[in-house]
Amino acid sequence: MGKYLDPKADLTFKKVFGEHPNLVISLLNALLPLEEGQEIKEVEYLSPERVPWFSSGKYSIVDVMCKAKDGRHFIVEMQMYWTTNFKDRVLFNSAKVYVEQLRQGEDYSKLKPVYTLSLVNDIFEPTMTEMIHHYQMVHDKKTEKVIDGLHLVFVELPKFKPQNMTEKKMAALWLRFLTEIDGDTREAPKELADNGEISQAMKIVEETAYTREQLEEYNWFWDKVRLDRNLAGAAEQRYEEGLEEGARNTNIENARKMKEIGMTTEQIRMVTGLTEEEIERL
Repeated sequence: MGKYLDPKADLTFKKVFGEHPNLVISLLNALLPLEEGQEIKEVEYLSPERVPWFSSGKYSIVDVMCKAKDGRHFIVEMQMYWTTNFKDRVLFNSAKVYVEQLRQGEDYSKLKPVYTLSLVNDIFEPTMTEMIHHYQMVHDKKTEKVIDGLHLVFVELPKFKPQNMTEKKMAALWLRFLTEIDGDTREAPKELADNGEISQAMKIVEETAYTREQLEEYNWFWDKVRLDRNLAGAAEQRYEEGLEEGARNTNIENARKMKEIGMTTEQIRMVTGLTEEEIERL
């Protein structure tokens, strides 16, 4: 194992961004679409566990959650691979935090925006060149008309290229930290070591800062990631095979009906994609 641990692991990620307010502030200011004057200056950490108000509600947990002095809430998530329900989970947790701001009898004017920054170590928009995706409620025809409340920001880490972010220095440095540092890293790149906040984060992920039990937890995390990824891949393959089998059965049934109404073998072949031999056997 190298000198450093991978900061994307659950243990290290929460240690860097869930225990050091200045680092999570720097990350959020660098990657969130905040306008001038909206920069975060101070935060307090909140419990990442979202306990429902009533017994039938859904319990949930996020990686890091904090609140600015002006009332804005910020959720930070690290997701190792994309799943179809991850976006739904992000929306659910964001909406839950938004609703939990008010108690009975309080005025809606007290509601403040909730920002969720999801760092995804996977590509989920392969047809888009953009790596940062900002979702919010906008008018379907005039997108400049916005209902402020929920901001969902997803970052596709594998798409990151430092040369494409020369104007956003801190964003590029944090993304380099998350994508270049791993268990094989023995020396920090100079550009990362020269920045105070990134240098601080590098010290936090040094292998020597962790106990044997923590290192076992760290290794267990990567074993689980590999297992989950394999299971997800197998499930997706079975799903695709099921779709193909379903489509084939539909084509066979349609071919039978076409034969019954007197369509030629060639016509049936062109419509269904079945071979002549398959059609003749029906």
